Amino acid sequence: MADAVVEFLLENLKQLLLYNADLISDLKDQINSLYRELSLMNAFLKDSKEKRSEYEYVRELVRQIRDVAYEAEDTIDAFIVNAAMHKERSTLNKFTHGLEYATKLRAVAKDIEAIKKKVKDIYDNKMFGIEALYTVETSNKSSSQRRKPMVEEDNVVGFDEEAKQIVSRLTNISESLEVVSVVGMGGLGKTTLAKKVYCDPAIEVCFPRLQPTRKHAYKLNEEMLVEEICKHLNGRRYLIVVDDVWTPEAWDDLKMAFPNQDCGSRILLTTRNTDVAKLANPDSTPHYLRFLNEDESWELLSTKVFRRGSCPSELVELGQTIARKCYGLPLAIVVVAGLLLKKDKTRDLWKKVAESVSSYVARDPKQCLDVLAPSYKHLPDHLKVCFIYFGAFPEDFEIPVWKLLMLWVAEGFIQQKGQDCLEDLAEEYLEDLVERNLILVAAKRSNGRIKTCRVHDMLRDLCLREAAEEKFLQVIKGNLQDPNSLISSGNYHRRLCVHSHVMNFIHSKPCGPHVRSFLCFPLEEKELSREHTSFIYEAFKLVRVLDIKYINISRFPVEITQLVHLRYISLSGNFKVLPPSISKLWSLQSLIIETTSRDLDIQVDIWKMSQFRHLRTSGPSHLHGPQAKTRMDNEDPFVQRNIQTISTVSPDSCTENVLARTPNLKKLGIRGKLIVLMEEKKGSSLFDNLAKLDNLEKLKLLNDTFPRPPSEGKLRGLPPLYKFPPHLNKLTLSDTLLDWKHMSTIGMLPYLEVLKLKVYAFKGPKWEPLDGGFRMLKVFQLGKTDLKEWMASAHHFPRLEHIVLEQCTDLLAIPHGLADVSALQTMKLYHTPSVIKSARLIEQQKKRQQKQQRHMGSNEFKLSIYPPE
Repeated sequence: MADAVVEFLLENLKQLLLYNADLISDLKDQINSLYRELSLMNAFLKDSKEKRSEYEYVRELVRQIRDVAYEAEDTIDAFIVNAAMHKERSTLNKFTHGLEYATKLRAVAKDIEAIKKKVKDIYDNKMFGIEALYTVETSNKSSSQRRKPMVEEDNVVGFDEEAKQIVSRLTNISESLEVVSVVGMGGLGKTTLAKKVYCDPAIEVCFPRLQPTRKHAYKLNEEMLVEEICKHLNGRRYLIVVDDVWTPEAWDDLKMAFPNQDCGSRILLTTRNTDVAKLANPDSTPHYLRFLNEDESWELLSTKVFRRGSCPSELVELGQTIARKCYGLPLAIVVVAGLLLKKDKTRDLWKKVAESVSSYVARDPKQCLDVLAPSYKHLPDHLKVCFIYFGAFPEDFEIPVWKLLMLWVAEGFIQQKGQDCLEDLAEEYLEDLVERNLILVAAKRSNGRIKTCRVHDMLRDLCLREAAEEKFLQVIKGNLQDPNSLISSGNYHRRLCVHSHVMNFIHSKPCGPHVRSFLCFPLEEKELSREHTSFIYEAFKLVRVLDIKYINISRFPVEITQLVHLRYISLSGNFKVLPPSISKLWSLQSLIIETTSRDLDIQVDIWKMSQFRHLRTSGPSHLHGPQAKTRMDNEDPFVQRNIQTISTVSPDSCTENVLARTPNLKKLGIRGKLIVLMEEKKGSSLFDNLAKLDNLEKLKLLNDTFPRPPSEGKLRGLPPLYKFPPHLNKLTLSDTLLDWKHMSTIGMLPYLEVLKLKVYAFKGPKWEPLDGGFRMLKVFQLGKTDLKEWMASAHHFPRLEHIVLEQCTDLLAIPHGLADVSALQTMKLYHTPSVIKSARLIEQQKKRQQKQQRHMGSNEFKLSIYPPE
């Protein structure tokens, strides 16, 4: 983690020198010098990575480097705040503030020189220490054999069906060598399942036991061992179990030992990394080991605690709660069962455990956290920081992916690589963590991408343990007894996350000069009174990330405009205006505002904010273009190429002066009277400006005619095809009340993959799509409508994968011809009972088709009905 701290500081220094040269002109030489010194430290950190687990001396050096880097960051960031204040106030009283500025400048220069000396001392001294360590004999190193967790030693509940499936795959008739992979999070019982399969009678019949020919294999080097195994297996039918493979590189090294001679041999591989499984056998789907359900969890817990006995009736309900709070992870269940087994089985104890299961499990790190820890240790540095950041969120919290990605970017975790979009890189990092079975997907978007995610409580505890060790973040769940503990000597925690008693925390007047991120997740929405809105500036002057969305603020806290390092702001309240003073926040990337006001006037001049990326507001917001009149070309200083998101703005904000200045915009949400957007004036309309958005992927058009009824704002039609953004792949419409004939325009959008028609987007009793449309459409969602007849065949939607119908109570049937769409995978019906019969017929036909095509690997069709029949 120190690696990441220094990397981020170096990147921040680079950005500082690039974007704030005017503020640091008097310290530029010192900062450049510090940058060079820290670059040397960074090189040492990379060289010492492999030795940290072996030598305490190296670990101590790494901790010192981390703290020096934190100290350097604090010193420079504090100087920037003072320099910005001096710049703003100097026009008022140049003499007084000039003396004050000079004094602070000398102090900062002195601090930087002291830090540089610390860096030099560490760098000079570490060489002697490392060389001395290399003389220590390997035999003197302390080693401790990891205690096997109980879940690996015993069969657990729920594996019978899993074992049958794997045995079936291992004993199929194929003669070529096949790898069957079992993939899952640490602690799910992959090794236990592998043992159960290995000992199955069908396996013993199919694969003869092989006896090793050499007793001293440990004396062989790697190449000799591979050669010996390959020779021993040559010409034989074998089953090899390869347990817990961590990386694709490890598999590449192992596979050379296993000859393929078309005699029906098999390899059973277990791994926590899906990429390893896919590499081992690209042509076969891995077996994803599932979590236990609630009944299985309780059965396992009661079996472990009471052995052959039964649970007393007064403990059953509490026991079921304990089992449920282990969230289906056998390792956690076994660990907590071991604790309950050793204690008196009293109702009071079980109640305490039920109230905080994860904390009781964490009391035995050898049995749980240390088993999960290798999943973290094997991560590359850029994923380590992303993973432990999940500790910032409360237990069981479903994290919106859009929010997580913005936070990662604002925190500096995502470093620029060429021309890649930072948010796209961040999404790749998240998918990598999911592939490694560290993060769970809570919900997916209609296009298959992750919508919300969460982390298992046991892994969250691992995040918190590592975060505390690295001074990465601090979580406050109760009353803060001593608010000044935040500024105690050596407390460099950079992130402060409050999960409960938020108002008590605020009223305690905390002070955290090292805090860079302040996030609140109260159990329920709280109201912050006017007199306390200044607490943020008073407490956290160097903060970069401010997320207090779950606190309702009575007035916009203008004090935050003095927090010059802010990159991410998320607020909620009854705001009617976002003041122009926010424009002073030159580092701001994301501005997220929830307001109960019907209209929001955004007076922020985002066109002067070079780092700005995302604007998200809850209601119709008026966004102004730049006031200065300039020609719009490559030299236009107000063109902002970083902006990715603008939502939700009013139709009259969609002027050329706004949209032409956001050439890389990917998401646009428009809410208000859409007639204003569509109506022609002097041969053109505001909608015409959307055609200039070559990179726009997602467009929402929400017709909000409040206080008049939607019928008074009905759209007469849609603009011609050429006026739509050229690369649009997702379109959402609501309350537009269009006639179904206008679907022909939407159907011809060449890249459209997702179409969501919300409440009365279209109106009329009959819809028959035209031929040649919707060539790329994969997802179709239809909300409340008066549609009765939907007439369509497979050729109208050749690539359709998912259908969602919600409150379509007048619809008589789903077109049966859609059963012939080979790509169709899911159909979800919400409160649409009138089409259930036709949906069942489609389901039956799809299953018949898939039964015939099963050898071709077709996806299984799934029909979901809510509420259930």
